[in-house]
Amino acid sequence: MLMAAAAALSTQARAQPATGAEAQLATFLDQVFREVLEDNPELVTSLGLDKGERADAKARLRDASLEGLAKQKARTADQLRRLKAIDRSRLSGMAAVNYDTLAFELETSDAANKRFNYGGAGAGSPYVLAQISGAWQEVPDFLDSQHSIETRADCEAYLSRLEAFARIMGEEVERVRHDAGLGVIPPDFAIAGALKGMGVLRAPADKSTLVTALARKAKEKGIAGDWQAQATKLYDGKVIPALDRQMALLKELQPKAVHEAGCWRLPDGQEYYAHALHSQTTSRISPDEVHKLGWDVTKELSARADVLFKELGFTKGTVGERYIALYESKKGVYPNTDAGKAQILADLTKVVEAMQKRLPEQFGTLPKAGVEIRRIPAATEGGSSTHYESPSLDGSRPGVYWLNLRDTAESPWWFLPTTTYHEANPGHHMQIALQREADLPMIRRVMGFGAYAEGWALYAEQVVQEMGVYKGDALGELGYIHDALLRSARLVTDSGLHHLRWSREKAIAEMRGIEGDPEPLAAQEIERYSVWPGQACSYMVGKVTILRLREKAKAALGPKFDPRKFHDAILLSGSMPLTALENVVDLYIEKAKA
Repeated sequence: MLMAAAAALSTQARAQPATGAEAQLATFLDQVFREVLEDNPELVTSLGLDKGERADAKARLRDASLEGLAKQKARTADQLRRLKAIDRSRLSGMAAVNYDTLAFELETSDAANKRFNYGGAGAGSPYVLAQISGAWQEVPDFLDSQHSIETRADCEAYLSRLEAFARIMGEEVERVRHDAGLGVIPPDFAIAGALKGMGVLRAPADKSTLVTALARKAKEKGIAGDWQAQATKLYDGKVIPALDRQMALLKELQPKAVHEAGCWRLPDGQEYYAHALHSQTTSRISPDEVHKLGWDVTKELSARADVLFKELGFTKGTVGERYIALYESKKGVYPNTDAGKAQILADLTKVVEAMQKRLPEQFGTLPKAGVEIRRIPAATEGGSSTHYESPSLDGSRPGVYWLNLRDTAESPWWFLPTTTYHEANPGHHMQIALQREADLPMIRRVMGFGAYAEGWALYAEQVVQEMGVYKGDALGELGYIHDALLRSARLVTDSGLHHLRWSREKAIAEMRGIEGDPEPLAAQEIERYSVWPGQACSYMVGKVTILRLREKAKAALGPKFDPRKFHDAILLSGSMPLTALENVVDLYIEKAKA
């Protein structure tokens, strides 16, 4: 059941006859959802909709060719044209929020599509292949974790997708060559990272999850057939040759690659970063403002960390240096073995269960979908970061919090609970699962904006701290502050790399100086920001905005302010640009005052 402002707004919308503009918008939103599904068969599967009239999607993967990218850009331009034909002035309440949400997405993407002719659609992913980008990174995990096997047809569809994987890698080669012709080549360390990851992926067939996942799932369901042999034939005959061609191309480009990390060096690179920053933060914050915000938040967080460190006897050096010393002390480090990593997962599951019992203190509506914690597979953990994977719409698959445990020394216990609150409840899982379950148009139920989603998850970390979870636990609170400092450091280093033209090495040193991560972990973070400009800024910009809106609501409502209803108003309205979120909170305040 919907509650608070979102419920009131939805009820009000249903109680009144739809205006012409509202009816037009509802039709348009349904059309966009259908078009998105047509273009994204992986999304169809992820949502659990690859059955019935959409069963054919289960045997397909997306079109990753230059022609496919051009069609995607044309589709965006056409959708924007159709949206603009609807009279925004005749919309109110959630209808206006829905319009503004789609408008932001389409306008920002279309503007970038018309200005830049490299990377993916929009701005923010300048390199087709890098250590964290490309089908080689995405498809193996997708097939293993999301392609369900229940029937023989599902097995056949898996084989079709395995063949499509080889096709996509060929299309990516075409796009990389196109972009290289424009002078767009990933930094040398990004190419080296991609080649290393591809080398791990390029395992013998009997060791590859691309083959063994199908064989295992078919056996579990008792589906007759030599699926291992069929998958091996495709893997050896098509996938490996396609992967080899990608690796050969990257090796060919290596002598031309430079070490500069920022996208400023790319064609129209400064404007590219401005577009990426606008898209990722859904705000008009400038690179200089981002940089200043990063240092301001760092100063505030470091002051509290200093107090806590002194309580634990860490008195020498800067806060960053004391975090380095804390890492080096090996406090909370589990054995770097499969058994040790399994114990981490078991202990974090207890953290999730304990928080589940306390959620009603701060949150009104809780998700129906469950969440599981899983270890990122060894084949992709080298370049992958801890992340969350949303549940299916049909309830057949839970949300999954994927934890990178390649080296337990990089993941001491003192910050893992905070990471868990970020990825599971009350962070990403609560936000995304509730969005999927909310009374929203389908396209709104599946859209995502980084500043909203990451901002919420980072804000949720603070709500947990405010609940007193770390009371009397200086080490645990230092873990919470560490993760907040990571996000303030991202503002500093992302703008440093792409706006101030910092080197990779300077950015690593600045990050370690702020939050003290081990150098390999800091290097992985900085290399990620280098190929994904702007995304690192979405976290703290989103959190600061939500905190400001909370204070606005508290000031306006006084004793009528209820955090549970405030959180419902945000969560049940779905992911949106921060500008639209401002309107949602204003509507919540108006209703709460009545």
